[in-house]
Amino acid sequence: MSVQNILLSGVVGSTAYGLAHAGSDVDRLGLFAAPTEELHGLHPPQESHVSTAPDRTLHEAAKWCRLALGGNPTVTELVWLPDELYEVRTPLGDELIDIRTTFLSARRVRDAYLGYATQQFRRLLGRGDGSFSADTRKRTAKHARHLKRLCGQGYELYTTGRLTIRVDDPESFHRFGEQVADDPETALPLLRRYETAFEEARSVLPEQPDERAADAWLRKVRRNFYPSAGRS
Repeated sequence: MSVQNILLSGVVGSTAYGLAHAGSDVDRLGLFAAPTEELHGLHPPQESHVSTAPDRTLHEAAKWCRLALGGNPTVTELVWLPDELYEVRTPLGDELIDIRTTFLSARRVRDAYLGYATQQFRRLLGRGDGSFSADTRKRTAKHARHLKRLCGQGYELYTTGRLTIRVDDPESFHRFGEQVADDPETALPLLRRYETAFEEARSVLPEQPDERAADAWLRKVRRNFYPSAGRS
């Protein structure tokens, strides 16, 4: 897959979280700018490109902004990666990192992170009593680790306005995954604990994100990739 005008891209997923093991896929996420002239035509350009070998997802800049403003955990982590995990960084990408906190809002972070964690829990319950194949057990443990990570990272973001990508004590996540693979119901107390914690916590985030910052950045991207305007 050849995508032009990549503004920011890096390694995400289990490698970034510190939860990878031998044989784990290396996931990459990034964003790109469609040529501005193409946005004016009858058929708009493709907004996302997904490939395997390597596993990489690239979103067009406007789509990435919409997802981030909605609190999407997967795209949000792109602008909170440790420096060494970025593979493509441009001045426009750095400007996006600089305004990352303006995409955050209390309600959307809470709803997105807890919502994703709840989805993971429902997947776990849908797998029965633990008497399933080795491959299914492996996927169940993986979803359990995601549930625990989403709860912790979401709560950190909600209460501090910061996001730490690499988890503390990765071994505790692996133990939790194995416990849940034996009995999916054992994930419920953790989920309930975080639901209560979110309810009782006072968020440092505003109720609504600052869309003005995202809009100004995106307009700069459009100017930058419009031929007659030259490069800024």
